[in-house]
Amino acid sequence: MLHLGLHFFVPALLVGLFYRNIWKTAYFVMIVTMLVDIDHLLADPIYNPNRCSIGFHPLHQIWFVALYVVLCFVPKTRLVGLGLSVHMALDAIDCQITNEVWVS
Repeated sequence: MLHLGLHFFVPALLVGLFYRNIWKTAYFVMIVTMLVDIDHLLADPIYNPNRCSIGFHPLHQIWFVALYVVLCFVPKTRLVGLGLSVHMALDAIDCQITNEVWVS
């Protein structure tokens, strides 16, 4: 439950620090990036608290994570890239905490 809460709190913190003048739009874009978790629907079972998402789910592959980081450097995709990168970082931290690995 803490992990899910961080997916809402950390973007709010970043928006509050760096995007105050457009906070509604910035927060909305960063929260919408959580739709990347739609790839969890391809897994069986859909939810496994001990499974590491990074490297397991299609949109959580390392090369996609690299693409998400690159998006942070393009002004028009910066918020999407930031939202996706934060999401992947939180998932990687969760992998480390629950399974003592950074990727599957």
